[in-house]
Amino acid sequence: MRMRSIFVVLLAVGLGLSACRMGRVHRTPEMDMPSAFDRQGFSDGVAADIGWSTLYQDTVLQGLIEQALEHNKDVQIAAARIREMIEQKRIKFSGLFPQIGVEGLTEREYLNYGGAKKEYDPEIHANLTFAWELDIWGNLRWQNEAGVAAYLQSVEAQRALQLTIISQVARMYFELNALDRELMIVRQTLGARREAVRFATLRYEGGLTSEVPYRQSLVELARTETLVPKLENEIKLKENDLSVLLGEFPSSIPRGKDAMQSVMQELPVELPSTLLQRRPDVRQAEQRLREANAQVGVAYTNMFPKIALTASMGGENSELSRFLKSPAWYIAGKLTGPLFQMGRNRAAHRAAQAAYEQEVLQYEKKVLEVFQEVDNALETFRRTREMHASAEALYRSAQSYEQLAHLQYVNGAVSYIDVLDAQRQLFDAQIALNDAELNELTATVSLYKALGGGLIQ
Repeated sequence: MRMRSIFVVLLAVGLGLSACRMGRVHRTPEMDMPSAFDRQGFSDGVAADIGWSTLYQDTVLQGLIEQALEHNKDVQIAAARIREMIEQKRIKFSGLFPQIGVEGLTEREYLNYGGAKKEYDPEIHANLTFAWELDIWGNLRWQNEAGVAAYLQSVEAQRALQLTIISQVARMYFELNALDRELMIVRQTLGARREAVRFATLRYEGGLTSEVPYRQSLVELARTETLVPKLENEIKLKENDLSVLLGEFPSSIPRGKDAMQSVMQELPVELPSTLLQRRPDVRQAEQRLREANAQVGVAYTNMFPKIALTASMGGENSELSRFLKSPAWYIAGKLTGPLFQMGRNRAAHRAAQAAYEQEVLQYEKKVLEVFQEVDNALETFRRTREMHASAEALYRSAQSYEQLAHLQYVNGAVSYIDVLDAQRQLFDAQIALNDAELNELTATVSLYKALGGGLIQ
């Protein structure tokens, strides 16, 4: 009873002393941010609330994104990292509580001093041990807070990676579709070039034109033919890149319906203050800042003494039958602290403060980068739409010009040079329109990611 009373008193004192914590409480740095983005042409709302399967309505693309989120190696590494940090967090948290263990020993001693044998009675003892470091200054709690912040960093890093993976898959898929369309344009042009060679050959052999238009038609045919293997090679390389992103060996990638018709055409834009709360990379930077602040607390409290309580209760005897009749116990307290270390602990505290200041600046830099990324994405999205409209107008004009030039050449009103010029302009306009469509799609992908979209399906 007396031992129990002493133990309860020491436990109560330890809990009371552990109620305080020395150090600076974490606060997110305040920055004088703009109140709103340049949302001209955009509606108010939260783009992050739009699931990626709603934005990307192509079922083939949806399947590719699901595969990447499950099998991509970087995603799997991030998931394993989270599992590691969960256990590390538990290790730090366990340090706040008493450690209880058990120890047992049985021995029998036999000695031989030059032939004089001595044998001693056996000894048997078993004890229940108790050890607890009283967290008077908050050292263990600062370590626990640092562990929690490190764990949350891994969680936010995985979320940020998810946004990146989704945008990369969508971008590569759209680029692959654009290469397919470009190859189709080239092959259609190649067919027109062959027909032009046949027509030029008939007119040359019939004496209606000189050899120059005939040779020009052959040059244009050869020039167009060189584009086919180049595009086929680019398509294969793009498929291989996308395959690795999906977590599989290089293979053929399926295609879905027309990409421009399978993507939402409008995205809302919210206020900067709420966007910063949604962006996982910003939250990750804030958790790094929280961890650095906790490490400052750890370094500061390391300069103060530490108190540890130890206790043991059990039995000890030389005979097992009388073991329970031989109780043994002890309670002890230990005080340890720095006395003279040439300023090592103070230097460690100053180093932790400098590391914290670096994280403050890194956080502020991240906020600036977010504003830059969103503003760039908004402006690019607006301009790519304008360029898409211009490219469509250019294509319609070039198509009319090519039809008119071909008709007048058949009637002898213009030369073959005029026809070639019209065909080149039509080909360039088709490629420009294809590029403009791709640029608008990739601008949508970038804007969606910049606005924190991609965390929900």
